Amino acid sequence: MSRGHCILSHGFESGPDATKVTALAEVAERLGWSHERPDYTDLDARHEISRVGDVPARLQRLVERAAEMAARGPLVLGGSSLGAYISAITSLQVPVAGLFLMVPPTTMGPMPALDAASVPISVVHAWNDELIPAAEVIAWAAERRARLLLVDDGHRLMRHVDASAQAFEALLRGL
Repeated sequence: MSRGHCILSHGFESGPDATKVTALAEVAERLGWSHERPDYTDLDARHEISRVGDVPARLQRLVERAAEMAARGPLVLGGSSLGAYISAITSLQVPVAGLFLMVPPTTMGPMPALDAASVPISVVHAWNDELIPAAEVIAWAAERRARLLLVDDGHRLMRHVDASAQAFEALLRGL
C-alpha cells in the first residue's frame, strides 16, 4: 500500500522525463509513494498565448488531477520552475500534505504572485539563477518558514540534482 501520491511537474520547455523530476520520482518510489509526472509540453508550445505557453491551462490541468488524487489519500506536489509555480498555486485549491519547489518563480506575468498553502514546504534555489533572483525566493521562503536549500548553481540546477533529490527525500520522510 502506498504512503501517498506525488505529482511532479516539469518546468517550461522540459518534459515528464526531465532529469530533476525523474530523480524525484525515483525517491518517491523508493520511499513507498506512488507518483506521476504529467506532460505539459502541449501547453508550453502555445506561444500565441504567452512566451511561456498556456499557464492557466497548465494550472487547471494540475488542479483537476490533484483534486482527483487528494480524494484518495495524502498528496505531495513538487516541481521545477513553472512546475513549482503551478504546484504552489494548486495547493491553495486542493488539500496537500507538502510541497517541494525547485527554483520557483515568485511572479508569473499576469498570473497571481507565488503563494502556497500552509503546509510543510521545501525549496531548492540557486544563488546564480539567471531567471529568478535568489533574494526574492529567500524572502518568499522566509515568510512561510519553509525549509530552504541554496546551492551554487544556475536555474537548471544541473549540478545539484542529487542534492535536490535528498531534500525531497527529507520532506517525504518528515511527513
